[in-house]
Amino acid sequence: MSATLTAKDLAAGHGDRVLFAGLDMVVAPGEVVGLVGVNGAGKSTLLRILAGLHKPEQGVVRLDPPGATVGHLPQEPERRPGESVRAFLARRTGVARAQAELDAVTEALAAGAEGADDRYATALDHWLALGGADLDERAGEVAADLGLTVDLDQPMTALSGGQAARAGLASLLLSRYDVFLLDEPTNDLDLDGLATLERFVTGLRAATVLVSHDREFLARTVDAVLELDLHQRQVNLYGGGYESYLEERAFARRHAREDYEEYARTRAALETRARTQRNWLEKGVRNARRKSSDNDKVGRKFRAEATEKQAAKARQTDRMIERLDVVEEPRKEWELRMEIAAAPRAGAIVATLRDAVVRRDGFTLGPVDLRIDWADKVAITGANGAGKSTLLAALLGRIPLDSGSAALGPGVVVGEIDQARGLFLGDLPLVQAFAREVPELADADVRTLLAKFGLKAAHVLRPAATLSPGERTRAALALLQARGVNLLVLDEPTNHLDLPAIEQLESALDGYPGTLLLVTHDRRMLEAVHVTRRLDVVDGQVTEK
Repeated sequence: MSATLTAKDLAAGHGDRVLFAGLDMVVAPGEVVGLVGVNGAGKSTLLRILAGLHKPEQGVVRLDPPGATVGHLPQEPERRPGESVRAFLARRTGVARAQAELDAVTEALAAGAEGADDRYATALDHWLALGGADLDERAGEVAADLGLTVDLDQPMTALSGGQAARAGLASLLLSRYDVFLLDEPTNDLDLDGLATLERFVTGLRAATVLVSHDREFLARTVDAVLELDLHQRQVNLYGGGYESYLEERAFARRHAREDYEEYARTRAALETRARTQRNWLEKGVRNARRKSSDNDKVGRKFRAEATEKQAAKARQTDRMIERLDVVEEPRKEWELRMEIAAAPRAGAIVATLRDAVVRRDGFTLGPVDLRIDWADKVAITGANGAGKSTLLAALLGRIPLDSGSAALGPGVVVGEIDQARGLFLGDLPLVQAFAREVPELADADVRTLLAKFGLKAAHVLRPAATLSPGERTRAALALLQARGVNLLVLDEPTNHLDLPAIEQLESALDGYPGTLLLVTHDRRMLEAVHVTRRLDVVDGQVTEK
């Protein structure tokens, strides 16, 4: 069924902090709206409100028709203990819930409950609309097409990161919602997966709202962009796609700054004139008093008229100031201005693998012969599950080799952002989890550094695991700045990062003098970051391009 999603005057906040207000949007069937904004601007909150999972502080969300199905697919899909891949797919497509409703109504119908006939018909229609009748058959076909060659009855928790990413994509491709709300669907997808996702999204006839920080994906898929501008406290809707949004936003910000500067110049000139006129007025009054005499009636009259004229000019200038249309100064955007602290140079050889082989869970990496030299900038690409993360772990000595050898050079200091952002997943408050990693920093310095990365008082006292994925990534980036490193290892660093932070990271990498190992499927990052070598990993085999 075709459905239209309408939001009117929505407002939401976090504690005393306003995220957005006065938000209006209409998403028609087949339209794709990209939702952008810095981490913490309220993008995921808005998706939950649109999905009916979270109540807005103000405003309403309407579906036309009201019975349309809405699919909310959050980032970091939950892998529940004991849940099979098949059950995961049924849950994410909405079929599992529809099946439970149908089963309950079927029991009521068998028991002769009043009104069960109508409820059964509605539940059956809902189950059929979501694709429940042939989900198992389609699941096998989609899994095979995506290269997810696992038994669908095995637990989700047993899947590798690459396999889990493919399962998440499969759940999306199998979905038959009338409205799609997608939160970071590109995370962890390889280039083939991104291409498949792009074809799916652009071919949808459903109303779609998606959050993504993949600039190329946004450029290829969205018809309009809704920006939650936390700095300016504005909600802005731009038509015409992502590239058009960038141009219109730059023009609007430049125009807003020019309008303010013109207003400020005009007001300053009028205020200067008013001060001068008041000074002349006061000087004229003093002169009139000093020179006045009882017999000089003509002089007194002349000076009185001159003083009154000057007073009239001052009043006129004051009225001109009052009549000025006030233009608020655009708030300066928060900028990360990230730097990656470099440790003293390591030796000429940073890391080596010789005839290295790793075998685990039926997968084999190698044999690999590889040498990473000082100041190499290496991009590592390959499909999900090809062995990229395993290669990094072998190079760093994080996993045992089944044969061959691995070694880090003398003086190597590793700085790493792993896919799981594992350093900040515990119950410790963020400030304590961070301080534990850099004990030489004073508490005040820790807080100052985290604040520079957009993690303020509201964040640092929360358990680290309760932070959003983007906030945990910012904390990991702050750690790179806190301690010097000369071997920087980044495994999908743009996952969950907002667009300004991605651009700042790219800039920081340009100025980093040490050795870099970069795993990313972000196509624009691969273009923006200067690399000296490219390694391609295919089915556990490593080749240099």
